[in-house]
Amino acid sequence: FTLTLGPPKLATIRPYRTRLNSIAIDVSEEAPRDIASFEEWASYGGIQRADGFQLVAAEVDNSGFMDISAMTTQDIPASSPVVYVPSEMILSANSAMQEFGGVLGEVEDLIRANGYERELPKYYLMLKILAEVEKGYDSPWVQYLNSLPRYFSNGASMTVFCFSVVPPLVSRLCKDERARLKNLSLGKRGIPFLSNDTKGNEELWTWAFQVVYTRGFDTNNGSGDYCIAPMADMFNHATEANVELVYDEYGNCYAQTTQDVPANSPLCMSYGDPTNPSYLLSHYGFLDQSSPATFCKILPSHVSEEMKSLGYAHNTMLFYKDTGDVSEQVWDILLFMALGETDPAVQQQFYHAHMNGDYATKQSLHEQYYALTATKLKDHIDSFLRDLDELQKKGEYGGRVAPNDHPRLPLIMRHNEFVKSTFLAVKSAQGLDQMSYA
Repeated sequence: FTLTLGPPKLATIRPYRTRLNSIAIDVSEEAPRDIASFEEWASYGGIQRADGFQLVAAEVDNSGFMDISAMTTQDIPASSPVVYVPSEMILSANSAMQEFGGVLGEVEDLIRANGYERELPKYYLMLKILAEVEKGYDSPWVQYLNSLPRYFSNGASMTVFCFSVVPPLVSRLCKDERARLKNLSLGKRGIPFLSNDTKGNEELWTWAFQVVYTRGFDTNNGSGDYCIAPMADMFNHATEANVELVYDEYGNCYAQTTQDVPANSPLCMSYGDPTNPSYLLSHYGFLDQSSPATFCKILPSHVSEEMKSLGYAHNTMLFYKDTGDVSEQVWDILLFMALGETDPAVQQQFYHAHMNGDYATKQSLHEQYYALTATKLKDHIDSFLRDLDELQKKGEYGGRVAPNDHPRLPLIMRHNEFVKSTFLAVKSAQGLDQMSYA
């Protein structure tokens, strides 16, 4: 299709009335997703789709809950538009702050005091969704809201038992998601435009949080906005994404292909760094099996500024799944930590060589102390694999005795197996079991 872009319409979109006499948004996990009414609403509201664009359903972990995603039944050339969403159909954090701002001073102060000031735009978008839910059939977004998932698998949805059967970093990230939900639920009694029933409905509040944090993205038009664009939020994540979202100066959103996409292929975008599957699991609730690498799980009790300068970060300290390679930063950090225990003077020599770009000295020290570094790497891998086996046993036991209490365990077990296979690949590729260290 050919996009016709221009200023947004001044009129607010009207509710699109289906054949249903009334619409109630049931946010319980068992509630079905009404995709048919959503697609009618989208067409009525001016959302355009390329020929061949389709929404398809797939069951999540044999749970009975459905994931809806986008695909194409026709070839689509690179740089082609696939979805266009006019600004008046988009749920915008900036617009929500303009609509509700000025009456939540004490609530905002509480959120800031708890360290969540950066979350305020998303908080207002949560309130916008809750306000639209309260309107029921009179909300112009009711068909869209009724199409959204109720079942989520991210950190905010996990049980305490789930936290106990994932590796430490994932557990911490998942607990961070739960803490964010908890802190954005404080002070809701002070919101004047929501009913007491809504403010007291924990399930509804959690659902609004999940919708905002799993379906919205920062815009790239310089506005600093964070938006949920109906239909454009149906693209799943992939390491090799073939679609990207773009917002124009008027706030319209359009998705376009970044490469040629053959017929019968999924249409996917990137939700973030593909080498950080732990973040994708904790924040979005899925495992990216196509991820090429994972964080090496080296978690010092204190990460010094020197270690940061050497490259310590969760997105650089990587083990590669298919090749068993180890990133340069892992070797650097392991040697720096080992020298700190055995020879601080050489540790500083190594650090300054890195900072001064003295590759020859740095490489010479790596070769000189390779046995020490490789031993540290082997000890770390062996220790982590033992811990992971214990987590797997605990998870399997929980799955046997109380499967209905922990429906997200199959996903967690797959994540743990992904990490285990990556660590084993590294151990094999680096020859750690065959080498003898003096």
